[in-house]
Amino acid sequence: MKKLSTIGLMLIILFTSACGSNEVVSEKETLKIGYLPITHAAPLYFEKEFASTYMDGVEIELVKFGSWIDLMDALNTGRIDGASVLIELAMKAKEKGVDLKAVALGHKDGNAAIVAPEIESVTDLKGETVAIPHTLSSQNILLHDMLKEGDMTYNDINVVEMTPPEMPSALAAGTISSYIVAEPFGALGVTLNQGKVLYQSEDLWPNSLCCALVLRNDVIKHNREVAQQLVTGYVKAGEKAEKLDEDAYDVHKKYLSVDEQALDLSLEWISYDDLRLEKEDYDVLRESLLEMGLSEGPPSYEAFVDNSLIDQVKVE
Repeated sequence: MKKLSTIGLMLIILFTSACGSNEVVSEKETLKIGYLPITHAAPLYFEKEFASTYMDGVEIELVKFGSWIDLMDALNTGRIDGASVLIELAMKAKEKGVDLKAVALGHKDGNAAIVAPEIESVTDLKGETVAIPHTLSSQNILLHDMLKEGDMTYNDINVVEMTPPEMPSALAAGTISSYIVAEPFGALGVTLNQGKVLYQSEDLWPNSLCCALVLRNDVIKHNREVAQQLVTGYVKAGEKAEKLDEDAYDVHKKYLSVDEQALDLSLEWISYDDLRLEKEDYDVLRESLLEMGLSEGPPSYEAFVDNSLIDQVKVE
């Protein structure tokens, strides 16, 4: 009986030890990634929804923000590990000493200049109010380029900063005559018959940069395998978002409060393939920031962009 009791006790200890070991192995690394509810962040939505397909041992916690200011505060202070964010804001943070790295684009295109129905050309905007989401934004650079098309400057218009959801209603109310913003709010203005497209981003700035997936560099340095899984899953998720199948629409609708007609149009204007950030495109952005006086020393491509993770991803 003593022998049997001893054997039983040993088995219990071994079983308990094995269970504890399994619990440790099954624990997942969690990355907190910030976003605003726009179509520009779609690869994050798809990565989150299909995490089991793309990642093993890594979990994404998506943290929703209502403004770029709040998101950047969380990113700069380390409360989140990364974000899908306006690249200009991340560049400014890097310029100020925050150690961030851009590891992929968020999307391509998808920034339309929407105007009131009576506006036929840029020159019609003289004396009118135009809304952008932030001074440090690709939308502001697109506005700068648009004004050039009409041989105009900022002195010819009134520029206001406005949150994206407010813009379609402001256009409808007549408080603004134009806006340039992330999707789906451009498409929403069109489908509500409140405005029309004067320019698409590619008309003004070919290969324009807008949102990027940015990580705190300590995440890459100290947990590279986790960062690699995140970027690999992100690129694969972008490929899935690009297919525009039934799953794609379901995912978008889960994260975006937008009707189907506006979503359809929005997704016609944007793409999620080939999310590598190229030097020649970045240098155009950097020169624009200098020209417009928005930055005194924007970080170089080599200092800010890290393609070592996305270059490991096999694109189908």
